[in-house]
Amino acid sequence: MGVNNNLKNMYLYTRFERFWHWLQTVLIIILLITGFETNGLYTSWGFENAVAVHNFVGISWLIAFAFFVFWIFTTGEWRQYVPTTKKMLLVVRYYLHGIFRGEPHPVPKRKDAKHNPLQRLTYLSLAAILLPVQMVTGFLYWGYNSWNAWGLSGFSLKAVAMVHLAGAFAILSFVIVHIYMITTGRTLFAHTRAMITGWEEVEDVASVEDWEVKTKAA
Repeated sequence: MGVNNNLKNMYLYTRFERFWHWLQTVLIIILLITGFETNGLYTSWGFENAVAVHNFVGISWLIAFAFFVFWIFTTGEWRQYVPTTKKMLLVVRYYLHGIFRGEPHPVPKRKDAKHNPLQRLTYLSLAAILLPVQMVTGFLYWGYNSWNAWGLSGFSLKAVAMVHLAGAFAILSFVIVHIYMITTGRTLFAHTRAMITGWEEVEDVASVEDWEVKTKAA
């Protein structure tokens, strides 16, 4: 059965959201490159240069993240990350099966709901768990010489380093999956264009509901 491809152009992403997205992208890529080099996975910048850049960018990311947290709570955008199980199974089915058959997304984007249930859970876990753990362990690693003054002499540097490295691989995995997911829009670069301009063509909610009704009746 064909899909009712009723699309409308919607302004979804503000200037700050787009700025934060690309700034964080650059910072994370630099941190991954320099971080893996400091762990001896390869040699490119040189150990001392890699450490210096990694520390500077890491502190910059920590400050930028604090501004992001302030922004989402003062603008009410935190609601975009509240997890929900509504239509979760439909979204999972869509990415495993429906997307390859040209079916419409079961949860069309809206201004007040930019993320589907799977994205909400992923981004919340990233922003509330993985990134804070990565930042805290990175800060501890950076301030190792001050541990005694901070009353942290009982901490294990090796354990902190292992958690930080594991977090880096987890973030790298997310980046890889994220790059793939941004190619699954209406066109190959539709999602990327939206994060540049703020505008995205989204499926009309009524047309998707109509498609679901017709599918169930077929």
